[in-house]
Amino acid sequence: MTITSQPATHRKKLIEVDLPLDAINAESSREKSIRHGHPSTLHLWWARRPLASCRAVIFASMVDDPSACPDEFPTPEAVRAERKRLHELISELVKWENTDERKPEARALLNSARYEIARSVARSRSEPLPRECRDNPAATLRYLADSAKPIYDPFAGGGSIPLEAQRLGLKAIASDLNPVAVLINKALIELPHKFANRPPVNPDADPMGMLTGKSIGRGKNRKPEIIAWRGAAGLAADIRYYGNWMRDRALEKIGDLYPKAKLPDGTEATVIAWLWARTVPCNNPLCGADMPLLTTFQVSKKTNNRHYIRPIVHRDTQPPTISFQVQTHNEGVPPDGRTVVRGGKGATCLACGDGVPQTYIREQSKAGNMRVIMTCIVAEGDRKRLFISPTEQHTDAAHSAKPRRPPPQKMPATAYLVSGRGYGIENWRELFTKRQLVALETFRDEALTEASGEIVKDGGSKEYANIVCTYLALAIGRTTNSNSSFAKWDSSPRGLIITSVYARQAIPMVWDFAEANPFSSSSQNWNAQIEWVAEAVARLPADMPPGVAHQADATTTIHSQSGPVIVTDPPYYDNISYAELSDFFYVWLRDPLRDIYPDLFAGILVPTEEEMIAAPRFNKKGVESAKERFERLMNQTLRLIRQRCTPEFPSSIFYAYKQQEETKQGVTSTGWDTMLTALVEAGFQIIGTWPMRTELGNRANAMGANTLASSVILVCRPRPEDAPFANRNEFISALEAELPAALDQLTQGHIAPVDLAQAAIGPGMEIYSRYSSVSTIAGVEVTVRDALENINRVIEEYHRREQGELDEESQFCLTWLEQHGYGAGAYGAAELLSQAKNVSIDALRDSHRLLTAASGAVQLLDPEEYHHYERKRPSAPMTAWEGCFRMLWHLDHEEGGFIDGCAEVAARMDGGGESIERLARLLYAHYDRKRDSQNAVIFNNLVSEWREISTRAVTLRRQETQAGLGI
Repeated sequence: MTITSQPATHRKKLIEVDLPLDAINAESSREKSIRHGHPSTLHLWWARRPLASCRAVIFASMVDDPSACPDEFPTPEAVRAERKRLHELISELVKWENTDERKPEARALLNSARYEIARSVARSRSEPLPRECRDNPAATLRYLADSAKPIYDPFAGGGSIPLEAQRLGLKAIASDLNPVAVLINKALIELPHKFANRPPVNPDADPMGMLTGKSIGRGKNRKPEIIAWRGAAGLAADIRYYGNWMRDRALEKIGDLYPKAKLPDGTEATVIAWLWARTVPCNNPLCGADMPLLTTFQVSKKTNNRHYIRPIVHRDTQPPTISFQVQTHNEGVPPDGRTVVRGGKGATCLACGDGVPQTYIREQSKAGNMRVIMTCIVAEGDRKRLFISPTEQHTDAAHSAKPRRPPPQKMPATAYLVSGRGYGIENWRELFTKRQLVALETFRDEALTEASGEIVKDGGSKEYANIVCTYLALAIGRTTNSNSSFAKWDSSPRGLIITSVYARQAIPMVWDFAEANPFSSSSQNWNAQIEWVAEAVARLPADMPPGVAHQADATTTIHSQSGPVIVTDPPYYDNISYAELSDFFYVWLRDPLRDIYPDLFAGILVPTEEEMIAAPRFNKKGVESAKERFERLMNQTLRLIRQRCTPEFPSSIFYAYKQQEETKQGVTSTGWDTMLTALVEAGFQIIGTWPMRTELGNRANAMGANTLASSVILVCRPRPEDAPFANRNEFISALEAELPAALDQLTQGHIAPVDLAQAAIGPGMEIYSRYSSVSTIAGVEVTVRDALENINRVIEEYHRREQGELDEESQFCLTWLEQHGYGAGAYGAAELLSQAKNVSIDALRDSHRLLTAASGAVQLLDPEEYHHYERKRPSAPMTAWEGCFRMLWHLDHEEGGFIDGCAEVAARMDGGGESIERLARLLYAHYDRKRDSQNAVIFNNLVSEWREISTRAVTLRRQETQAGLGI
C-alpha cells in the first residue's frame, strides 16, 4: 500500500487551533429539543449528530486559522482579532434559526460562511479568489463547486454531516452499508436538488408562489403575501397534497375498519386509539380465563380528565371471561399496581388471583395461545380526550381485518434487540395487529401506486413522481414507528399520546399497547406523518450543489477519487446494531421503492454480515472473535481513508464511547483503545481533540447516571513517513511535560468533569501518534493501551497537583473525605493530618465551621448543613470547601434560581471562586473512582454550569463596586 506523505507545509485550519466551544455546545444541546422542520423528523435514525456541531466542524476544517496567514495577519493582535471574528461567525452559524434560507438574514449569514470557505480554498490553491465572489453568492458557489474538495462521510447514517456540508456550499458525498441510511441521505442531499426552485404540479398550487399567511399593502391594495417557490418548497407542497390524497383514497378502501365511537348523547366521535392488552390462558385448571397482561389500569392521569379501566369478571361462563369498563376517578379508585410483575417474574390472573411464572407466559406465547383484549377506546373530544368502554362493534371491526400481503421477511436469528424473540415472535409482521397490517398494506400497495399515477397525470414527469413517492414511502416508514403493537399509550398528564416503538435503541416487549387510527386528527395519524416529512423537506438547502449518496462497504470502497476531506461518525464498537434495528422499516420500504432503487433494495433484509460492530452474533467458534473482527475492519477502513483523504485538510472523526475497564496499571477504555489503535496503525497523527455536546443529557440511558455526554472530535492528519521513533522514556517525558498544559486549557474551557478524561486522551495521543513507533529499551512495543494507561496516570497526577493549589483547609477536608467520608474519624488521625496541611482543628471547627470535633472524634459537616450559612456565618474568610457546598445547596434546592445563588457565593470569593470549580472537579474524580454515580453527577453538574455562574458573579461584583463608589 502506498501512503502519500504529508506535505512539508500546510495551512493550519481553525479546528486545529481554537473553536468557540461554548456556543457550539449550547446550540448542539438545544437542537435536540427542536422538532419542527428539523431533518431528523424526515425519518427515524439512531444516534444522529446535531447539525450545529457538524456545521461547525466542517466550517472549521475548511477555514484557515489566521495564524497560518502571516501575509494577511502579520501581528498577534491581528491574528486574535481575525480569530475572534471567525468565532463570532461560527457562534451565529450554529444557531438553528440561521439555517432557514427563506429568511434573508439567514441567507446572508450562510453566504458569508461560504465566502470564508472559498477564501481558504483559494489560499490552498495558491490563487486569488475571483473578485466577483465578494458580492456575488452565486459566483462563490460556482468557485466552490469547481475548486473545493468534497466532504465525504463513509458512515453517513442519519445524514447530518453530508447535509451540513451541502448547506455550506460544498459537494457532499455520503455512503453507508445500510440501505435505510442511504435512502435517508438521498432524501436529504440528492433528490431535492433535482427539482429545486420549481413550482409544484398539483392542481391546487399557485404556480407563482405560496401563501405565507400574511398580508401586504394597505386598504384596497391589501392582498395576501406570496413568496416564490424557492428551494424545495414546491416539492414539499406536492408531498403534502399527494400525501393527503393518499389518505382520502385509503379511507375509501378501508374506512369501515375504523368505526366512530358512540357517545352517551347519541353523537359520534372519531377514535384516536384503541388500547389493548395481551392475554394468555390462566394455568389454574379451575379457572382457565384469558388473563390480561397489564402494566397499569390508568388511561389518563390528566387533571380534570382522569380515567382508569375497571376489570369485570364474568363467571357465568366457563372458563370465565373478563371485560373492561372505563371509569373516572370520581366513580371509584383505580385497582392497585399491575397484573404483570416487574422484572420478568410472571403475572397474576384477574379472575382467580393465581400467579404464573414468566416461563409459562413464554411457553403459551410460543404455542400460539397469546391473544389480545380491548381495554379502552380513546376518542376526539372538544379540546380533550374522551375515554370510552370497549364495545363489541369495535372489537369485531378490529378482528375483521384480513391482511393480504404482509411483509414475508423473518427476523434474523440473531435479532437480540427485539425482546419479543423470546416469546416466539419470528416474523416482522408479528409486531403489528391485523388491522395495522391492512392499513400499512393499503398505503404501501394501493394508495402510493395510485398517487404516482396522479402526479404524472397532473403534469409531473415519471422521475418527479418517483421522487415524491420516495418521501411518501418515508412517511409510511414513520407511520410504522407508532402504528405497531409494540407502541405504548402514555397516560401521563403531559402525554395522552401513543409513544414510538423506538423510544430507545431496541424493541422491548410490550404487554398493553395502543393501536392508532391513521385517519384521526392525532399526532400519530397519517396526515401528521406527511406534515413532518414535508416541513423537513421545505427547510433543506435544495439549491446548493448536488450531493450524492451511495450504498457501500466502507472497508472496501471510498466513493471519491479526488482526495476528499473526511468528516465522519464511525460505529461505536458494540453500542448499536443498526442493521437489526432498521429491518423494522426496511421490510415496509422495500416493496414500494424496489423498482425506483433496484440496487438499494435488492436484498431481502438489511445486510448484517458486513456490519462493522462487535456484536455477539460475530462470536463464532473457530474464527476470530467479534472484538477482533471489529478491530480488523476498522483498521482496514481507516487505512483506506488514509490512502484517499486529502493531505491539505484535516480529517475529523466524531467518537463518543466510554467503556472503562480496570487493569493492574489503571483504567482504560475498550472502545477508545480500538479506535485509537486503528487510527495510529493506519498512519494518522491525532493533532487535536474537541469535546462537543452531541448527546441529550436527559436521554434514557443517562438519567441519574454518570455517562459521557459529548462526542470527542478527533482531528487527524496523515503522519509523515519520516516521523521519528521514540523509546518509552522519551514518550513519557514528553507526556509529563506537555499534557498538564493541555489539561489546563481544557479545564479553563469548563469541560464537564465527566468528559475531561475522554477529552484529555486527545492531547496525550497527539504526543504518542507523532512518532512512527514507541517501544521499550528491550524493543517491546508500547501499545495504545499502554499509552492510555500512562495518559490516565498523568491525569491523576494533575488532579493531585490541583489539590495542592487549594487553600489548606479545603485540602484537609478533601483528604479527610477520601479517608472517612462523612463519618467520624479518630481525633488523633485528624490532628496528624492537620499538622501536615498546616491548619488547626480548632480553626476548622470554630472559625471555618467545616467540621465537628468532640469526644475524641472528628466529622465533616453534612452537606445539608450548609443551608444555614447566613445564620451561622463563619468568622474566617470563605474556603473553597465552604463555597462549593453552599453552591451545591443552591443547585439542589433552588430549581429556577440556583445560578443567582451560586453566583452570590462566587462573588464573595477571591478570584471569583475559581478554586471552587477546581475543588468540584476533584470531588467528581473522587466519586468517579468510587463508582458513586449519584454523587459524581452532582459535582459534574456544578462544573457544567460554571461559565454562567462566573459570568453572573462578575456582574454582581461590578454592581457592588459601583454601589460602593456611589455610582
